[in-house]
Amino acid sequence: MSGQWLPLLVAVPLLGAAISAVAHRRLFVQRAIAVTSVTAVFVISLLALAEANAGTPLSARIGGWPEGVGISLFVDGMSGLMLSVATLVGLAVLLYSMSQLGRDVLDWWFHPKYLALTAGVALSLSTTDLFNLFVGFELTLIASYTLLTVRSGTRQVRSTISYVVVNLVASVLFLVAIAFAYAASGTLEMGQIAAVLRTESPGLLPVLSALTIVVFGIKSALFPLFMWLPDSYPTAPSPVTALFAGLLTKVGVYAIYRTQTTMFDADQPLLLAVASATMFFGVLGALAQRDVKRILSFHIVSQIGYMIMGLGLLTLAGLTAGLAYMVNHIIVKTGLFLVAGEIEAEVGGSDLDAGSGLVRKRPWLAAAFALFGLSLAGVPPLGGFVVKFALIQESLTTDQFGVAAVAILVSLLTLFSMMKIWTGVFWGDQVGDGPGARRGMRLVTGSMALLSLAVALFARPLFDVASNAAQTLLAAATGGG
Repeated sequence: MSGQWLPLLVAVPLLGAAISAVAHRRLFVQRAIAVTSVTAVFVISLLALAEANAGTPLSARIGGWPEGVGISLFVDGMSGLMLSVATLVGLAVLLYSMSQLGRDVLDWWFHPKYLALTAGVALSLSTTDLFNLFVGFELTLIASYTLLTVRSGTRQVRSTISYVVVNLVASVLFLVAIAFAYAASGTLEMGQIAAVLRTESPGLLPVLSALTIVVFGIKSALFPLFMWLPDSYPTAPSPVTALFAGLLTKVGVYAIYRTQTTMFDADQPLLLAVASATMFFGVLGALAQRDVKRILSFHIVSQIGYMIMGLGLLTLAGLTAGLAYMVNHIIVKTGLFLVAGEIEAEVGGSDLDAGSGLVRKRPWLAAAFALFGLSLAGVPPLGGFVVKFALIQESLTTDQFGVAAVAILVSLLTLFSMMKIWTGVFWGDQVGDGPGARRGMRLVTGSMALLSLAVALFARPLFDVASNAAQTLLAAATGGG
């Protein structure tokens, strides 16, 4: 495979979105286009990952622009791994949405929006310059704004306004950072910006580093910039929330990893402190909730802290564990929100008091929740334990005992909150009167459960791929790449 295929990562879903918009009254055609487009992006991502893992990262330049200001795409081990997992999960959620939303989708623009979001994620994960990273983020966010209101209500509109305002502030700050970087270096390429600023304006580097951490900290829901997330995500339809939970914040984390290693000298004490606070306050928020979706939304925040912990360690083992943690979390968190959608269908709501006894009515759903929940908490021998143990082990090896203690405590509190959902929804005598989950929803949730098990069964190959990606990041961070 050559780099000439990389533009298709963005072009295919954008073209699919346009065709799907024209066919907005033909739901079957929209679905066929959406599935075909996302599948094509997944296949290209997987092939690019294979090339990058073999030591041949792919690159492409589009439009004939001068070097440093043109549209450049680049897929190395990290971006290939993230693209492959993101599009695989995106395909699963798309199939789930077709079953849950059925033919009563009043918003006929759901599929064009979904494909536009897919294009934005692909561009964000494959670009090498700051401005196109901004474009990718904005394409993703514009699509996400509208997907949040697939079925609009007063609460949804209110929460979406908060989501829009907070992310617009982050976007403005991002543009300011881009302007400063370009004015000082004359280029938009991340690696070139770092090289120029280190020799000509070294004092600007820590300022830009802090600004980008704030920008991407908002987009990835780091402490203390996370309160927009649990207010907005639970109000959307379950497929939309599952997609957001699995992908959107991880794109922000990806940007932090990429910029802090490629452009800046990562501030390890700051990153570890932010990671610890994000883990701790996220799980405290989860413990205070009585709604399944809000509990899981706060856990998105909490688990982001573990990913930043891997970057803060800034060792090969730490970065490897952080990347593997991202992969596992994308799968597990998406699966948990798919389970939440089935719970809503079965009991008529996501409140812990809406119904119970699902362990008898839907034992396979209970088993899927137990698998995802225990993996999120890091219970052996599941995938969550494997990646979390690797992080904690490396933190102890590098004498970062404080963040290791927080990670262990948060794992115990996460397990407690998962038990809270179990006793409230699955264990009991009362059964809600919801319409019931459809077969397609069950099949997709079951497939995600098997994928979660695969992380534990094939942990070694996953860590090998993550290690190759981590070597590239570490080489860039230490000036060797």
